[in-house]
Amino acid sequence: MNNISQKSYSLPASHLLLALAIVAVWGTNFVVIKLSLHSFPPFLFAALRYTFAFLPLALFFPIPKVSWINLCIYGVAVGVGQFGVLYFAIDGRISPGLASLVIQTQVFFTIGFAMFFAKERLRTYQTIALLVAIIGLVVIALHTDASTTFLGLALVVFAGLSWGVANTVSRRAGSINMLSYVVWASGFAIPPLFVVSYLFEGGWSHISSSLTSAPVGAWAGVLWQSWANTLFGYAAWAWLLSKHPAAVVAPAPLLVPIFGMGAAAYFLAEPLPPWKIEAAGLVIAGLIVNLFWPSIELKLKRHFS
Repeated sequence: MNNISQKSYSLPASHLLLALAIVAVWGTNFVVIKLSLHSFPPFLFAALRYTFAFLPLALFFPIPKVSWINLCIYGVAVGVGQFGVLYFAIDGRISPGLASLVIQTQVFFTIGFAMFFAKERLRTYQTIALLVAIIGLVVIALHTDASTTFLGLALVVFAGLSWGVANTVSRRAGSINMLSYVVWASGFAIPPLFVVSYLFEGGWSHISSSLTSAPVGAWAGVLWQSWANTLFGYAAWAWLLSKHPAAVVAPAPLLVPIFGMGAAAYFLAEPLPPWKIEAAGLVIAGLIVNLFWPSIELKLKRHFS
């Protein structure tokens, strides 16, 4: 575990750019999810995602030096609890743009777990940043419409909880090869996802029909989910979490809704009324305070000392 003091702590520029690249991929990914769900049922789609994240790379990457229990919990939490449930919610129960926002409840779960297990302290400016972001989340939640159900909201909050669990477990893995970690953890997500798909998505006949009738674009969506989103996004994210305090890194995905709502508006014609833009502004403001306040505070102290 990385015991880094949070006093005047900010991300290095290169790490900040990496975080922005990750959230850009994650944000635009909600459009890919929605389009691919036209061809695959949600849990089968998730199973295919982690199948291609595991194979063939598991043949080339060594098993990471971490317990099997850690790998299993991470794989099931992120594969089944986060994405299996998220896909199920986006499949007619919540709009992609709004889902990209609600999933950011992971920030609060991640920081809460870090405070409980790692005894990390939440500083005053981080509390203010999170409260500002929460206001933005509440504004959007209050403007739900017929495309968003209570079940959809509850499912995505649960997906955020699962993401928080995965973040906490990956941080406990320590300084290891995070790409190898994500590849091997993906293997634990595959069996339960296929079992759920078999039991609740029409059995083998429906699975076989989906696999054989899916167009090239749907398979491209699976590969995007597997390689760009899982292998790049989650390996790099786990690496950042292993290097920095959770309260500093975890709020970065608050930018995901900006990319998510923007992409959904452009590619799916999802409405983007003024209240969404205002709420997104609050989310960005909270993120800016959390990421840049330590540097601003340090410069002010140097200027007036």
